[in-house]
Amino acid sequence: MATVSEKNNDGESPTIRVSIIDDDPMICQAMSLILNDYSHGRITVVSTSLDGSSCVERARKEHPDVVLMDIAMPGTDGIEATRQLRSLSPAPHVLILTSLSPSGTVERAVEAGAEGFVSKTDAPDEILQRIIAVCKGAPQFNIASQKQLISDLNASRPHYRRDEARDLLNMLPEREREAVLLAAEGYTNAEIASRMFISERTAKAHLSSAADKLNMGRVQMARLVERADLPSRL
Repeated sequence: MATVSEKNNDGESPTIRVSIIDDDPMICQAMSLILNDYSHGRITVVSTSLDGSSCVERARKEHPDVVLMDIAMPGTDGIEATRQLRSLSPAPHVLILTSLSPSGTVERAVEAGAEGFVSKTDAPDEILQRIIAVCKGAPQFNIASQKQLISDLNASRPHYRRDEARDLLNMLPEREREAVLLAAEGYTNAEIASRMFISERTAKAHLSSAADKLNMGRVQMARLVERADLPSRL
């Protein structure tokens, strides 16, 4: 992780070195003016880049403490650039510079190593405080990014539960799994035996063994099958 080592003009507190990455030169210029003019020496902009690949190369040489990273850029986008930056040693803190929106943006950025978000429309003082705070180890998620992260997690949860249920069913031996699926469709032990061409005793043994492996009763196993949402069998 990057360390803040330079001093500001008064020699009293560290100067935070920041790089700005955005494919819009006007955004880079505006953010540079904000950080240089409003920080009173607490922050200095060491460079700006218009794409993800060049910002990573510059970071290898300049060792910024914080990188403000746009997401939508040609070539290497902000998510991949963040992942590459966080693999450097020392690794800079990365704050995503965005107006947010595309579903999954926050979740993907966090997975890549981003530690927060800065909106392009935030007030200058708020942007400065987020940069200073992230250097102290405090994640910086504004209200918009928090809401989106919760929304993304809620949207992905049903898929996670489905996949989890499928993994549990796939853990069973083929014949036990088949018996469980038939039981979930409402068939009796005798009907399961008839469909599987086995004895009723064997059908009951398959279900009992599956129940022990899953630590579930017959009703719970039926709900597991329902949650797995398996493709219809021919």
